Amino acid sequence: MRKKIPNSKFRLQVGFTLLELLVVVSIIVLLITIGMSSYATAQKKGRDAKRKADIKEIQSALEQYYSVCGYSYPLPTGTFYGPIICTTPGVSIAIMPTVPADPRGTTPYYCGGTCNSSGYNICAGLESETPSTFCVNSQQ
Repeated sequence: MRKKIPNSKFRLQVGFTLLELLVVVSIIVLLITIGMSSYATAQKKGRDAKRKADIKEIQSALEQYYSVCGYSYPLPTGTFYGPIICTTPGVSIAIMPTVPADPRGTTPYYCGGTCNSSGYNICAGLESETPSTFCVNSQQ
């Protein structure tokens, strides 16, 4: 057991100095900052991967439409919001009842360049990659 000697040079010192506390707090803040930036980057990459998968899914549906509905693509409306439904005479098939939406919901996937009954070019804006857009073209 330690005894405290009053009015002596030999006093028991317990606790941390202000400098030690500042160093520990600084390290914790640095680790939190690094973690948050890594998390944000991972989220962006995840959304970009979802966009690419969605575009490929739309491309697959359009190619299926092409082969089922008389070898032509549906006429675009500029963006892909509604379903892709084949309504040629004698055929009524919902090829893609719900077109996937952008993960952030801010901008839809859009049809750029060639978009008519003989071809298409579907694009999506990316957040974390270069180039900043991902596009697919008709395969026919």
